[in-house]
Amino acid sequence: MSEKFWHLKSCQLFERLTDDQVSQLESLAQSRVFGRGELVYLPSDQSTSVLLVTSGRIKLYHITSEGKQALLGFIEPGEVFGELAVFEEGDREEFAEAMEKSTVILIPREVMQSVMESHPLVSLGVTKLIGLRRRRLERRLKSLLFRSNRERLVHLLLELAEKYGRQQDDGIHFGIKLSHQELANVIGSTRETVTVLLGELQNEGQLTVKRRQIIISNLSQLAASIDSAVPSIPAPTAPVGRQFNPGGIKA
Repeated sequence: MSEKFWHLKSCQLFERLTDDQVSQLESLAQSRVFGRGELVYLPSDQSTSVLLVTSGRIKLYHITSEGKQALLGFIEPGEVFGELAVFEEGDREEFAEAMEKSTVILIPREVMQSVMESHPLVSLGVTKLIGLRRRRLERRLKSLLFRSNRERLVHLLLELAEKYGRQQDDGIHFGIKLSHQELANVIGSTRETVTVLLGELQNEGQLTVKRRQIIISNLSQLAASIDSAVPSIPAPTAPVGRQFNPGGIKA
């Protein structure tokens, strides 16, 4: 069994396909490796394929009129992105960039359309994926419009804790390292503001910041500060990087 076959078969979207069907899909797909900081695609690129991340991590973002990044989400191994290519031709609408060395499988639009036509569950999965990501973006937009910088940051920390959090003796560690600038890009703020807010939360004993690593000391208190439900954190033996919502910042 080839590595590409294994990744396609283990993807939740294709898990109900037979081995022969996955083999056919594999023969028509391409695998590419992107180095850290390398762009997978640009807004001006044609949307000719759906992409599956098999290793590494991809971030999706826009560039604002002020030249700043507006992060839409992170795509983890086993997740697909660029799924709108299935429904329409045209240019991509965002940047996709490798945050670390990443391997991506490119599935041509016509091949993906054929799979969806033959397998309703795949079609339903893609539809759910689009709906989940749209809902996430709508929640983030509401947060940008109606919440303070502190509330937006706490909301993001809770979201990251639910997706990447791991319970350890000294608190909840994230299985992802983000700079203060990257956090600011997500919540529509500045690096300086995020640094000040993290300092305040640290002084209050709610978290600890160590070299791009954030450790949440009191998850319940942090959630209560914005009247939010306490996110569920997986047991230590559970796999890291659950489906995020298939973002964009599971964007």
